[in-house]
Order: sequence, then structure tokens, then C-alpha cells
Amino acid sequence: MFKFPHFTFSIILVCFGLFGFAQPKMKAKPVFQTSVSKSEVKPGDEIELIFKAKIDKDWYMYSSDFSDKVGPVVAFFDWKKDPSYKLLGKVKPVGSHKHFDDVFEGEVSTFEGKAEFRQKVKILTANPKIKLTLEIQECSQITGMCVLHDYDFEFNNIKVIASAEKNSSVQPEKATPANTAILLAETEKKIDSLEQQVISAAAEKDTVKKEAIVATGSVSGGDQKSMLGFLIFAFLGGLIAVITPCVFPMLPMTVTFFTKRSETRSLALRRAFTFGFSIIGIYASLGLVFAFFDLGADFGNLLATHWIPNILFFIIFIVFAASFLGMFEITLPHRFVNSVDSKSSMSNFMGVFFMAFTLVLVSFSCTGPIVGSLLIEAVGGKFLKPLLGMAAFGAGLALPFTLFAVFPSWIQNLPKSGGWLNSVKVVLGFLELAFAFKFLSIPDQTYHWGILDRDVYLAIWIVIFFLMGMYLLGKLKLSHDTDLPHLGVPRMMLAIATFTFVLYLLPGLFGAPLKALSGYLPPQESLDFDLAKNNKGSNTQNENKQNDLGEVRFNNLFHLPHGLQGFFDYKQALAYAKKVNKPIFIDFTGHGCVNCREMEANVWNDPEVLKRLQNDYVILAVYVDDKTELPENEWYTSTYDNKEKKTIGKQNADLQISKYNANAQPYYVLIDGDANLLTEPKAYDLNVQNFINFLDAGKKAFAAK
Repeated sequence: MFKFPHFTFSIILVCFGLFGFAQPKMKAKPVFQTSVSKSEVKPGDEIELIFKAKIDKDWYMYSSDFSDKVGPVVAFFDWKKDPSYKLLGKVKPVGSHKHFDDVFEGEVSTFEGKAEFRQKVKILTANPKIKLTLEIQECSQITGMCVLHDYDFEFNNIKVIASAEKNSSVQPEKATPANTAILLAETEKKIDSLEQQVISAAAEKDTVKKEAIVATGSVSGGDQKSMLGFLIFAFLGGLIAVITPCVFPMLPMTVTFFTKRSETRSLALRRAFTFGFSIIGIYASLGLVFAFFDLGADFGNLLATHWIPNILFFIIFIVFAASFLGMFEITLPHRFVNSVDSKSSMSNFMGVFFMAFTLVLVSFSCTGPIVGSLLIEAVGGKFLKPLLGMAAFGAGLALPFTLFAVFPSWIQNLPKSGGWLNSVKVVLGFLELAFAFKFLSIPDQTYHWGILDRDVYLAIWIVIFFLMGMYLLGKLKLSHDTDLPHLGVPRMMLAIATFTFVLYLLPGLFGAPLKALSGYLPPQESLDFDLAKNNKGSNTQNENKQNDLGEVRFNNLFHLPHGLQGFFDYKQALAYAKKVNKPIFIDFTGHGCVNCREMEANVWNDPEVLKRLQNDYVILAVYVDDKTELPENEWYTSTYDNKEKKTIGKQNADLQISKYNANAQPYYVLIDGDANLLTEPKAYDLNVQNFINFLDAGKKAFAAK
């Protein structure tokens, strides 16, 4: 989906000096409200258990309907077995948004604003005992911090009544003081329950109103900024479409059509604006079709991850690229186009509409790929996104036509149609060819085909953009090109930019991270020959350090980045730190922590940071979301929440909360071998110098002891 990366906002905050996010403390849990679809049931009835929570602004929560192998923590419901009830199917999230996450290279599902889960159960006996534990992960859209929360739930408000047949045979009891008291108590409970439902309904209604105000103009899975970015992207796509060979020659023809058929200036203006709004309306109607059929998150997820649509789009883009490069022409049936064009000769404003419709049809072969790309982006949203996206594209396309119709004298300043238009078409063909492989890359990663590893993908792009640069220099000529007597300055500047991009791509074949293209390239791990990784792996100092560490616990489960060596067990790291008399660098991290990966890629890889981590510290990586269960003799009950901690992740999370009063990741702590804090802990911060100062401060404090 089209969205601004989370780290972009974080960088902006750091630049403005908003250090309020620098030291996160305890993040409050979202409050879950539970209810049941029916409060009175009979044995054998099926009901739904409902879990609802309001999510804080600028935070999102991971759902339960995606694979736990992707990376983030999937919402996990641990039901306590009891003969009084039976689970029917799996937990169903309501209103979650599925999308392809470029960081984790897989499909994830999230909630924003509010979360809702439903579980269908069958009641088997009276007094059902339904207990469960829920574990969810919540992350910030602003800072990227991620927090794990767990809850204990018990449903004790389900009243099981006898069957109708049994009731019919039972005679009413005589009123006695005892059963009267019982009836009064039950009535009082019902009144309290009704009051609580009214209060909850009113609160929920108020919440919905507030969320509706906040979410105006936004779409599922994004905020207002992402929607604005998408609309700007769509509008610019419309402007770019104007200079394509199918559209540009129609500018003077259209202006002539209006000026010759309008007796007065006011009539010309009205027809010009009618023409522009007709184009917007035609494209908006295409988006309306997508919106009407509710092609929302599920359909967007299908387009984003399933191999069938991605292979189809790959083929379509290859076909369009071949057409743009001059192999053949893609045109609509002439009879259909001519039929529409004949109606444009009508003198009224309906004729103006059909003139706009003719423009849309004739320009299809050039605008088709752009419109298709926009629709692929749009279907991940709700009703407004495809509608407004297509309207924005139509506005970008219609704006030049409307302006030239209003000011016809501007036409004289336009360059004449000629060979340059074919050059634009060929350049677009190269771009279409390059982006076609993005569609092939997604299912290749999702289904682990191994066709487009990072090096193969980069090699294809390098060749495509090198040929594009040669074409811009006039060294490569295609079938419809005219002779190039000299090289214009704009064309030369574009050639320079293209070759610069090729040179930027080349080091990626040998392990350069190419951070600017991280969302478009296959993952670094798929690179067959990673020179940087091999150098780090063969580093003698690292090998010697690994030998000194001895048998590292959990070494088969976890690994440190950049060839670093360290520990994954708190007690083992403390013992080793005392032995070698070094401070400990604790990295509270997680498999599903996006900002942890960003810190490792953008800060830890700095030579000065790496040098300090390698030489000055004992490194301890603490994964708070790992679900590996420890041996029973290592289980313990936390003094923080009085819950038993059985897994590596639970114990590590408890360590962070109980000792450092923090529950968000990434979180970095510097201590000595006796677990004494050396300096104030540090959180997510992409400023390398700040991180160096943090490490130096810890080293200085340790030396002063």
C-alpha cells in the first residue's frame, strides 16, 4: 500500500528536537471490553464471545489472521480447556487490515483506532467456565516502538437455562421468602447488566463519533497523511500522462475543437470546464466501480500477495513495455472508438462529454499502466480511496486541457509533436519493464520460488537502466526513432541521472544495502555473494571472541547482526562480563520489531558504533517476543504481575519491565557485571553520533567504578 515509512516521521521528530520519545516508559495497555452475543442460553446453544479495545492515536495492533512466521507477534488466544464449553472454529478479527509489509517481506494484518475479535463457542453444560489468556503486540506509528501486552479473561456472565420442553413440564414454585429473595437478586443483576450495556453503548457511540471525525478522509490501514500522499501521487500520474504520445498530440486538436465551436467567450469557458470535469468524472466512475463492489482490504491483500494476480500484472506490464518500445501498438477496437467519437459532434454539452470520453479511450494505451498501478494501490483502502484516487488522476490529466482551452494562445508555446514524443514513449517502456519485475518478485519471496534472488533482480535492473541511458545518449536506436542530430541538455541530464542510478545499483551485487530501494528489492539474505557479510564472518577478532565466549546459550535460536558475537541469556552475560571485566550492552529487541531492524541497519552498521560494540562491551540480545518454552524447572512467577513465565520471551519481557520500568522496543541498557545501571537507557534514535555518545558515556562510567 502507498504509505510513508514509519521511520520518516521519527527522523522529522528528531530533527525538530522532540526528545519526548527518547526515553519511553511503561505504555498503558489498551482496555479490552468483553461481552457475549446472548446472555441467556440453553445447553447446546452457540454464542459469540466478543473482545473490543480502543487503540491509542498513532498506534496500531497486530491481528490474529496472518502467519506467525512473518515476524510480528500474532494475537494469540490461549484457551483453558473445560468440559463446559467447546470452541467452534478460530478467533475471527473484525475490521483488521491486511497488507504486504516490505520490512518483514510478508503479509501482516493490523488494527487502527479500535480492535475487535470474536470467537464462536458451544455451551455444553450449566455454569460454563470459560477462561483464556490473550497476548497482543502494539506498535507506534510515530516512534516505531513495539510493546507486548497480555490479558486474562473470564466469562462468568453467561446464564444457562433449562430447555423449553423441560420448562413446560415444571410447575411454578410457590412464592417463599427464600425464592423471592433469589428472584429479587436476579432481577437486580439484570437491571445492573442493562445499565452497563446502556453505558457501554453510549461510550461506544461517542468513541465512534470521535473516530469518525479523526478518520475523515482517511482509509483503512492508513492515516490522513498516507491518503494525501496517495492523492498527490495520483494527481502527478495524471500530469505525466499528458506528455505521453497518445495524449499530447490531442492538446491542440481539443483546443481547436472548443474555440471553433463556441460563438462567445463565456460559452467557450463553460465548454472547457465541462470537458475537464467530464474527464474527472469518467475516471472517478472507474474508481466508483471498485468502491461499489467493496474491493477493499481482502482484495488488496489478494492483489499484493497471491501469485496469480502478480503474475498477471507482470505479464501485462511486459506487454505494455513491448508496445512502448515499438514492438506493436495496443489500440481499442476502431468501431467502438469511432462510434463514441461521432457523438462528440453533437452541439450541446453532451457532445463535450463524448469528446472527453473519446480522449480517455484514445489515450488508453498510454494511460492504462498508470491507471492500473493506481487501482492496485487504491484497492487496499475503503470506499473513498479508489474513488478519490481516480478523480485525482483525472484532475491531473484534465488540468492542462482545461487551461489550454481557457487560454488558447498558450498552444503556440508548446513544442511540436515529433520524435521527442516517441523518445518519451520508449523511456516509459524501459520503466514499465523494470517495474514489471517487482510484481514477479513479490510471489517469488512469498512462495519461496527462488527465481528472483537479490543479485538476479539487481542484474536485470542494471541492464535495463544501462540500455535506457544508452538510448538517451542516442547510442541505441529503435524502430520508430528518428535520427538524433544533436543531444539536448534535458536529455543529457536525464542520461546522467540514469547512469548515476546504475552506478548506485552496482555495489548492491556485492552486498551494499541500497537503503533507498529497500522496499523494492528482494531481501539482503537472498544475495548469493555478500562481500560485507563474508568479510565480517571471516574477521579474526570476531572469531576469537566467539571462541572466548564458549558455549552460548540459545545460539541456535538467535543471531546478532553484522557478524557481532554475544549472548542471549541474561545470567550468562553477567557471569562473562565479570570474568572479562567489561560492561554489558543490553539490546531489548524482538522478532517483530521494525525499528529494531532499522537501528541495526542504519546505526549499528556505522564503523565507530561497531568498533565500540566489538571491543568495549559484552553484547546481550534479549528477545521479548520469542515463544520458545523453557524447561519446567526454569519457570517462575513474576513479582510484577504474579503470572507464571514459561517462555524465553515472557521472561525477557518481565526482565525489562521489572528492572527498567519499560516495555517498548528497541531499548538499550548499559550495566556492569553486578547489574548496576551505568547511564540513562536509550531508545530508538537514528542519529549515529547520539548512539556513539551513549556508548562512550557507559564506558566512562564503568571505568570510574
